[in-house]
Amino acid sequence: MVIYSHSKLSTFEQCPLKYKLRYIDKIKPEIEKTIEAHLGTSVHDTLEWVYNSIKENSERSITLDEIINHYIDIWKKDLTQDILIVKKQLTQTDYFNKGIQFLADYYQKHYPFKDGTIECEKEITINLDENTQIRGFIDRLVYDIENNRYEIHDYKTAGTLPSQEKMDQDRQLALYSIAIKEIYGEDKEVLLVWHYLAYNHKIISKRTQEQLEDLKEETKKLIRDIQNTRIFLPSKSILCEWCEYKSICPEWNFEIDSKISEKILSKKVNPFPEFNNNEKEKLDIWN
Repeated sequence: MVIYSHSKLSTFEQCPLKYKLRYIDKIKPEIEKTIEAHLGTSVHDTLEWVYNSIKENSERSITLDEIINHYIDIWKKDLTQDILIVKKQLTQTDYFNKGIQFLADYYQKHYPFKDGTIECEKEITINLDENTQIRGFIDRLVYDIENNRYEIHDYKTAGTLPSQEKMDQDRQLALYSIAIKEIYGEDKEVLLVWHYLAYNHKIISKRTQEQLEDLKEETKKLIRDIQNTRIFLPSKSILCEWCEYKSICPEWNFEIDSKISEKILSKKVNPFPEFNNNEKEKLDIWN
């Protein structure tokens, strides 16, 4: 059984070479986390704690101070001084304070957090065919008893707010809704809900059964394209500034000779085996 995730598929669409280095060669990057990723994880984990605490004790009332203190503990836990900050005009403190603001705004809008949450970080599986699965985790699954429908909630800490049209084409939560319908019934209505925390704004979408069937076929085609790819070409974009493999990418390091470049791009050869097995410093591939 071959297992994919939305993140894996999106990486290939963003940059085939990044997909190869991460998922085929399994190269351990020099920098494993950016400050944006750390912020996202800290906020997600805090909101997961909030809803799980309410689930465990429905009579409990969580204060904003408790939420902020939990966030501080999580923030400190995995923070390193050399974490990558691409936006040099900002500091770790700036990002930390963003998280405080996100949580304060969320608290004001959603307290007391009793909305029918069933589960946080719910693992789902979609069988595209007998050989291929999509797996993922839903940030928060809600059952709206009044309207007899399910809601898939996703938290976003990004600094940009997408359009409604863009989210109506989003693949990730739509795929997750296929799994929810398989569990609870094809006739169930499923809402897709994104919380854009930097804007204190919620975007809602939903899909018809026909749209979900089309999505399954599109996803299977994308997976076939990935499996048939033999040369994984880099794709330059603004996202390269946050890429953990930028230092070994032929598009960015012009000291790489043609033979090394060919090995990097080819599916058959991993030119950096040392990255897969231990914590050694990066191999000097330029010599």
